[in-house]
Parts: sequence; structure tokens; C-alpha cells
Amino acid sequence: MSQQRNAEDLPLPTTRGSLPIVDSHLYDDLLPPEAAFELTAGLRRHRDPYVGITEDGTPRRGLYRLDGPGTSPRSAVPKATAYLDALAPHRKVVGALPMDAPEWRLWTNAIPTWHPKGLRLDRLAQADRDRALAVVEASLSPAGYAQVRAAMALNANLGELIDDYRDTLTEFAYWFTVFGTPSADSPWGWQLMGHHVDLHCVFVGGQVVLAPVFLGAEPTTGTGRYAGVEAFGDETEVALALRRTLSADREDEFLLGSSLRAEDLPPELAGPWNGRHLAGAGADNLVLPPEGIVAASLPPDQRDGLVELIRVYLDRMPAPQADRTLALVREHFAETRFAWRGGHDDECAFYYRIHSPVLLVEYDNHPGVFLTNPEPARFHVHTIVRAPNGNDYGRDLLAQHYRAHHGG
Repeated sequence: MSQQRNAEDLPLPTTRGSLPIVDSHLYDDLLPPEAAFELTAGLRRHRDPYVGITEDGTPRRGLYRLDGPGTSPRSAVPKATAYLDALAPHRKVVGALPMDAPEWRLWTNAIPTWHPKGLRLDRLAQADRDRALAVVEASLSPAGYAQVRAAMALNANLGELIDDYRDTLTEFAYWFTVFGTPSADSPWGWQLMGHHVDLHCVFVGGQVVLAPVFLGAEPTTGTGRYAGVEAFGDETEVALALRRTLSADREDEFLLGSSLRAEDLPPELAGPWNGRHLAGAGADNLVLPPEGIVAASLPPDQRDGLVELIRVYLDRMPAPQADRTLALVREHFAETRFAWRGGHDDECAFYYRIHSPVLLVEYDNHPGVFLTNPEPARFHVHTIVRAPNGNDYGRDLLAQHYRAHHGG
């Protein structure tokens, strides 16, 4: 059975305007202290010395390789150059930042509590906005770009569905920033940041690094004029198919808990903002010991099912880079873990994690934020992809590039 729901099945808000959000700005001083603390994690931590997500606080070296055939799409550079060349000078000053700008790590899946740099798409003329989106499209696979655009459209659908926050829950309330100078030879990249859509794309040494990535939707199926727009079907259904093949007698190896209901969870995993997620905004230096069943210990059909699920996330990148990253993940299958929390029937909410030395994926069903379901439901999805051990934002490959070409 599909995760999708009809509009009449969705819970509608009973109290409108309860969050202090105006024009894509969240006033954290008007929030309860606990909520304010969680929702400002990215802002509070983005200048901390970068380590990366690790198992024990110490990043492993030598996992990522700069050499090999180029996998960057050729059209991304001219698209980015065309976008920047068309901007008015005062816009370019804040829309194009140096490659080492700290704003790489300043992002939130919620609504920003600061005034972001970069250019907000819904403040651009359509031609400039189209050129910005063309950079994103040229950098991703067709499926990856379609999913990003679906998440953006579903953000607008949410605003229409609840008839509130109409200056914030829109299709283009996202900030786009170019870092560095677009070049076939020198590192550069871009960030797209806003509610349920956070992508960091780095081009270095002929490779593409797409991490961190946070994509989500509430709800995952469009209604009204957005009918037919859907997101996260594969992230849900392929995972369920894999879970249903796992043996009950091995549940002690992969099952973290059988329910996502708040009463069944430890308090730190029952909050409405992060839910079960550990690797969201502000978690660049997360220490995460591995949990779950070891991929290499699975029988071939289940191992194939896990690879299929990994491909769902990697296939957001251009095919050559997706293949290259999958090959790297396969090298570490003896250390790759798969963990699950929640049910696996046709209705239950769930969470899962894929944790490799070179890939971290989290999927979570959430309670309502703008809708009123008090417990997690499948029509509210968050996903996160990270490059552990120091390669978020392409940091490991960038360090290799600078040592090789600039002596530092």
C-alpha cells in the first residue's frame, strides 16, 4: 500500500498562526526555550572548528580519493556563470561568496532565525530565478532535480492547504548561494537552503560532492492545484520492501525499537523538531557510534535490497558520480550498518539509518508541525544524507586538492 493520503485524510490545523514566523523569518526569542535551542543549532554551531561526523570523535583518513575519472556534469559551470553574469552588482555581492565562507555550514531545515546571505528565489525576477534553478538542474540527475522541485512545490502546497504563513510556505522561499568562481578546474559550489530543502553541492577535482542534503515534505502528496506532485515514494517503499525481508530472528541486530509513538521513545527521540534525526543542521561534528545489522552479513537478496535503497539516495547525483560513490560504499560493506525503528506494516511510521564510513542516510516520519497529527505519520518525511569522516561540504577532497595544487 502506498504511503500517500488523500487530502480529506490529512489532519488540518486547529490553531492558526501559533509559530512566530513572518516572511520566512523565525523569531526564536518568541519560542519556548527548548524549541528555540533546537531550532537554532545550525546558527550556534556553524563556526565551530569542523571535524565531520565520526564514530568516536576522530575522523578516519584515506577514505575519499581525489583521483580517477571526472564525474562532474559539464553544463554546471556555464549555467552558473550565466546566472552570476546576469545579476545586478549589488545582488552578486551577497549571492556569490568566497569558497571558504562560513555560510557553507549555516543552514536550517526549519525557518532561518537570521537574515541569510545568498539570494532568495522569490525575490528574484523570473529570468534570474530560472537561471539559478538551471544551475541546480545541471548539477543533479533528472530524478534528483525533480525531487528537489517537488519538495519546493509541496512547501507551497502546505501553505495553501492550511491557508496560513502564505509569505513563507511558498515554492520559492529558498536562498541560493554560489561559492567560489565556477570553473572546470578550480573548486566551487552552491547551496540551496530553506524549509525542507537544504542542498550543498561542491565541485572539486572533477567530482561532485552532494552533502549535506536535507529533503523533506509535509505532506508528501500534493493537493488542489498541486495534485499529482509526490515525493519520497521510493525512500519509503524501497525501505519497507527491504525491512520486510529481514529475518525476525535477527531483529536484535537491527531493530532499535518497534514504535515511534512518543510514549514508547526515550525523551531525546520524541521531540517534534528533530524527531529521531541525529545528523541535521548543527550536527557537522556529530559523534555517532555505529548501530544496526552489518551489510556484509546479509544474504545476497537482502544485500541487493540495501544497495537498491542506497541507490535511491545516490541517484540524486549525476549517474557517473552516483556509480562512483556506490562503488566506494561497497568497499566498506563490512563496516556498513542498517538500523530500523518503528513498524513495517502499511500504516506505521518508522525511522531508518544507513551508516557507512563514507555515507550516512537517515529517514524519519514526523508528527505534524503545520498539520496537527500529534504522532509521526508517513505523510511527513525528513531525509538526510551526509558524507562522514570529514567530507561534508567536500572538505576532505578540498583539502586534498589544495595540498596537491597549492601546497597547503
